[in-house]
Amino acid sequence: MAETLKTIFGVSLVGSGSATPIQRLTNDELGLRVDTNDSWIRSRTGIRTRHVSGPNETLSDLSHKAGRAALKMAGWDPKSVDLIILATSTPDDLFGSAPKVQAKLGAENAVAFDLTAACSGFLFALVTAAQFLRGGSMQRALVIGADQLTKWVDWDDRRSCVLFGDGAGAVALEANNSSEDGLIGFYMKSDGARGDCLNLPQVQNHLPLVPGKTHQRGGFSSIQMNGQEVYKFAVREVPALLGELLEAHCINPESIDWLLLHQANQRILDAVADRFSIPTEKVLSNLFEYGNTSAATIPLMLDEAVQDGRVQSGHLIASSGFGAGLSWGAALFRWQGPT
Repeated sequence: MAETLKTIFGVSLVGSGSATPIQRLTNDELGLRVDTNDSWIRSRTGIRTRHVSGPNETLSDLSHKAGRAALKMAGWDPKSVDLIILATSTPDDLFGSAPKVQAKLGAENAVAFDLTAACSGFLFALVTAAQFLRGGSMQRALVIGADQLTKWVDWDDRRSCVLFGDGAGAVALEANNSSEDGLIGFYMKSDGARGDCLNLPQVQNHLPLVPGKTHQRGGFSSIQMNGQEVYKFAVREVPALLGELLEAHCINPESIDWLLLHQANQRILDAVADRFSIPTEKVLSNLFEYGNTSAATIPLMLDEAVQDGRVQSGHLIASSGFGAGLSWGAALFRWQGPT
């Protein structure tokens, strides 16, 4: 009996959106809290300011705004969405915030779930969503990267508090019958042996339960980070993985329209660009305005570049997410935009 072959679809990136808190915190303002200043922060990170969530700004709200904007650009009815993946490490609800975002969007036909991979989260979620679409079981997906890391920052630790901000970004992704697959290729990697370089560990609180027995009370500490080790990890592993990916698909760095990396440190962006001789004008960066927004950095930057016209339909983008876990990944994709 002949084997029945299942159709493998390609995917297209057809919409983007983003959202950030209204409240901005400048380097000079941080200097009122800890022993730091604008010159020190800029020279080491490239960050000038960051957005910090106010009392009434939730992760779900930011995700909803970014997702709604992506759906509007794509021209989709929310009811036509089959899948919503929310990449976040800071959900409003530890059981997951994606279903709440689904309800806020009115995407009643979509299955929604969270994916946790810290700063690699958006890229991992994009790849995950693409597999559902390529397999033919779903047609439209909304991938959101969002984090509120400022909730978990030690604002008295000048080494880490200067780095992080809050934000959300989203991409609308749909299956197509074309031979042109928008997600050209990807690699994803993890190394838990080095995970203590950057983590947000649980606090172990053991409390009496009944005579002779205890229970654990849940809770987490602030972000713990070995900045030097994370920097060395990023400048070594990211270009190595991107190089493997480019070689596997026979793509020369000169043919890349944009380099879009996780926005963690300007020195990392510069080091990766130098490795491939990619000129500064092809490196997308908004780190100076938002800082490190974890899973939000890549879609937030992508949406900004789409909105201002830098990223055009057909542009080839080399991207990489990296961070806690430790986890990292690379992807090559073409932006199509709304059809």
